[in-house]
Amino acid sequence: MGMGRKGNSYSWLSLCLLGSTIVNIYFLSDLLCNDGKVKVKVSWSEEGAAKAEEVAAINCSNHGRAYLDGMINEDGKPVCECHTCYAGSDCSLSSPDCAADADSGDPLFLENFWMHHASSSAVLISGWHRMSYNFPGLTAISEVLDSHIRHLHHVAKNALTEGKYIVFGGGSTQLLNAAVYALSANLSSPASVVAAVPSYPLYKTQTDFFQNKNYAFKGDASLMSNASYANTNVIEFVTSPNNPDGNLKEAVCKGPCVRAIYDHAYFWPHFTAIPSPADEDVMIFTISKLTGHAGSRFGWALVKDKEVYNNMMTYISVAEMGISRETQIRALQLMKAILRGDGKEIFDYAFEKMSDRWGKLSQIFSKSKRFSIQEIPPLYCNFFDKVRGPSPGYAWVKCEREEDLDCTRVLREANIIGRAGSKFSVDDRHVRLSLLKGDDDFNLLLNHLEKLVDEEGVPEAVSSF
Repeated sequence: MGMGRKGNSYSWLSLCLLGSTIVNIYFLSDLLCNDGKVKVKVSWSEEGAAKAEEVAAINCSNHGRAYLDGMINEDGKPVCECHTCYAGSDCSLSSPDCAADADSGDPLFLENFWMHHASSSAVLISGWHRMSYNFPGLTAISEVLDSHIRHLHHVAKNALTEGKYIVFGGGSTQLLNAAVYALSANLSSPASVVAAVPSYPLYKTQTDFFQNKNYAFKGDASLMSNASYANTNVIEFVTSPNNPDGNLKEAVCKGPCVRAIYDHAYFWPHFTAIPSPADEDVMIFTISKLTGHAGSRFGWALVKDKEVYNNMMTYISVAEMGISRETQIRALQLMKAILRGDGKEIFDYAFEKMSDRWGKLSQIFSKSKRFSIQEIPPLYCNFFDKVRGPSPGYAWVKCEREEDLDCTRVLREANIIGRAGSKFSVDDRHVRLSLLKGDDDFNLLLNHLEKLVDEEGVPEAVSSF
């Protein structure tokens, strides 16, 4: 009898221990989520997250998007903002005969990539986030973002960052003039600002707008003789790869009085071969052509010289008192999302996308005698570790017929909107067509171009210029 009671006691004790273990495992599993990370109870962020999810779920037929800060209906609810040539409450009504707008460099081709990485790229900011003017240490720059940028360049193999300072700016646009200001300070005579044509129009527009006694825009770098810049202070914008033609460039002007600003907005593996990491004195990059987030207005400069760095920081401080903390935290989250795994996914995806677009466009133009597009030779790329073909952001189109003096007008008559060659300081036989926009815009561009070329009725190809 005693032994029976003792045996029963052991049994109950064993059951209690087993039950306790199961309960602990249950609560431990509830506490931990994937990868052993602690699951935090959602409180103040729940309402904001729910609203973001609700708006993102609005059906726009994949031909538009609804946004938290977008258009609303009479009930105050967000509504679809439709892509070009689409309409209706859910953007399902198409107008295939409307114009294909290929003027803008809006980099929406990466939108689908980010929709597939919605969780890792999302940011939800508290109402009290970074209310101060400064980060700790009286700096306006996030050190964590600085380190992520350096790591990203290491992964992309497109720039050397060791020993260089980083300046944040409101997109590359602000940094371009900050660099002109910095390089022209304390010179013995005013600097001539130049750029080899065809060149990005903003160089002239912005330099003229902010012109002062220290510098002035003087036009085409190729027109300056060796003698003229041997004894003249020169600041040359070098766009590599070039906008509009996508070719890699080097500075034209040489000499002790020449300073170069390398605009590397498109120097990423999805737009160009990277023969070797860039290592110039002043290099400017932008998130808009890296991730597609043009609206975030974030760029950075890699600068070798401390005095130039200090001058650029002074410019940004006076103009902005530093770059928005909300912009910096979004840029940081995007960098973190990119660098997951080996950090190569976005470059593989974007290169495949842009390469495919270039192939389709080239196929159409290969059937034309009236139009030609630029040649971009295959080059070795140290990122992909192989020779790779072109994948530029733009087609640089030339009208070959003698009577077609205004190529923009010729394309406009075919319902295609491009950017005139004169905007890039060359003749209007040339026109730039953007390949960066969303799939709807690009497919419409292909359809209109195919119709235009088919109207020629001439199967023979014309050599590119």
